[in-house]
Amino acid sequence: MSKAAELAKMGEVLTNSQIGGRRNMVINGAMQVAQRGTSFNYTTTDAYSLDRFRIDVTGGDNSAGAFTLTQAAVTDLPGFTKAMKFDVTTADTSIAAGEALNLSYRIEGQDLQQLKKGTSEAEKFTISFYVKGTAKTYALEILDIDNSRMNHQTFGVTTSWNRVVLTFDGDTTGALDNNNERSLDLNFWFHAGSTYAGGTMATGWGTSSGTNANRAAGIGSLYSSTDNELFITGLQMEVGSQATPFEHRSFGEELALCQRYFETLPSGGKVQFGPNSNSNFSSYSNANVIFKVEKRANPTVTATSSGNSNNAINSYSTAAISTWGFIGSGNAQANDAFFLSAFTADSEL
Repeated sequence: MSKAAELAKMGEVLTNSQIGGRRNMVINGAMQVAQRGTSFNYTTTDAYSLDRFRIDVTGGDNSAGAFTLTQAAVTDLPGFTKAMKFDVTTADTSIAAGEALNLSYRIEGQDLQQLKKGTSEAEKFTISFYVKGTAKTYALEILDIDNSRMNHQTFGVTTSWNRVVLTFDGDTTGALDNNNERSLDLNFWFHAGSTYAGGTMATGWGTSSGTNANRAAGIGSLYSSTDNELFITGLQMEVGSQATPFEHRSFGEELALCQRYFETLPSGGKVQFGPNSNSNFSSYSNANVIFKVEKRANPTVTATSSGNSNNAINSYSTAAISTWGFIGSGNAQANDAFFLSAFTADSEL
């Protein structure tokens, strides 16, 4: 690229206000945080995997396909050390109409107000990511939950790392809610039956009501062979029509951002409590777990109790604290302890 071209491109980026400040609207785009684990087997179950990323298997009861999702080490893409890897373990070449496989990333409305969606000044935005794997064509869907609208683009995968850059026009119809609820999904389509792929993929913004057949038209299938694999990392969403270099954040910062939605104890960790020094807890005691990061909303909390406790009850949880009631064993003394292990607090969208 000539110096003049470089300056012209820099000017375009500056015009789009993409330099400076927090640019990337995606959390854990470099696939570094994996509080739930680093390996998952999927057949018919919808579930979160690496932090902030959800697998949706639609019509899975009709599908023979299965795959393993892992947090894979990366050694051949400078600047990145982790990627999400899909490895097909059971092929599905007889695709039922209602089948679909998506990788989904969900975003709160209050974190998207800079898009100015639903106004005459709606901003373009650019989504970029790195992929490699079995050569296929897949699709990225932008799904507006608040206004039942969507936009799609396809992208290609090759056996070498490639940065995919997709720019979407601003949408002047339908403002996004300014709250902590789910407003916009980034859905990667990797497999679909005719219910979702039997139409024609439309370009530009349009209604998502009654148009399912257009959502994944023209894509290949990850499930077509057990030789198929896919790696993805470096996911970034930013305002403007240019893809800037991936915005790396420290692991500690990325972890804290993820813990707004999900928090767990380290493997083998325990939260220990004990009664006060003046009484036993043979009848009932309360204990509080203060979250490391305030949650998006009141979370669903789970844990296993042990020690001198017959039962533990999560009596109440707010976005900041979880209160537990413990029924003692009847012979617990003042210096005895009880524990919570396998503790999770989940407020995902």
